[in-house]
Amino acid sequence: MDLVLIGAGGFARETAQAVHDLNRNGARWRLLGYLDDDPALHGQKIDGTVVLGGRDLIGGMPEALFVVCTGRPGNYVSRLKIVGELGLPPERYATIVHPAAAVSRSSSIGPGSVLLAQVSVTAAVAVGAHVAIMPHVTLTHDDIIEDFVTIASGVCLGGGARVRTGAYLGAGALIGEGRTIGAFSLIGMGAVVTRDVPAAEVWAGVPARRRRAADIPQGLVDPGDPADPGDPGDPEGSAK
Repeated sequence: MDLVLIGAGGFARETAQAVHDLNRNGARWRLLGYLDDDPALHGQKIDGTVVLGGRDLIGGMPEALFVVCTGRPGNYVSRLKIVGELGLPPERYATIVHPAAAVSRSSSIGPGSVLLAQVSVTAAVAVGAHVAIMPHVTLTHDDIIEDFVTIASGVCLGGGARVRTGAYLGAGALIGEGRTIGAFSLIGMGAVVTRDVPAAEVWAGVPARRRRAADIPQGLVDPGDPADPGDPGDPEGSAK
């Protein structure tokens, strides 16, 4: 099956290597290359994989599957924006799970998502569409990871945690059992989250506390987002 990665940055390069590892374990992906809208990259080879051109080439690839491989702490909503602009049906997106990841039979992974090496997904975990999960992440029983979430390396979630649409969990963060991370919120590196985090906020520290509003485009967060605004008994938990 033909496969094309959208983006040519670090996450795309990591996904390409995961595809090569899958093929060494019997998969049959034909990685055609990257698509990136930066003209300076067109025609270049990155780690042996060519940048074919920009997203305008997608119309000429009717049989290919795609993975959108963008997103960083400074702009962690780019996958959502690109997927919306492309307007492709879910079946046009591949799901890439590195052969060194462990995913239980009772768990599910949505289209367009990528799980890199040493990710552990235990029991009845639901991972949505276009989710990026970096190496050495642990998702435990009954966790729910909604669409377009990014989970950096070394993050651990306690059982029954929920990460809502478009949130970003920084490297090494610990999310307590049953906690909710609101849509488009950003959790800092090494943070320990012991309370629910509202939508569109930046939390950091041990224990994690609100630092500021998240810097995301207007209109992404529904004012009626059901994310828990924090512990009502602690006014700092719901500060805006």
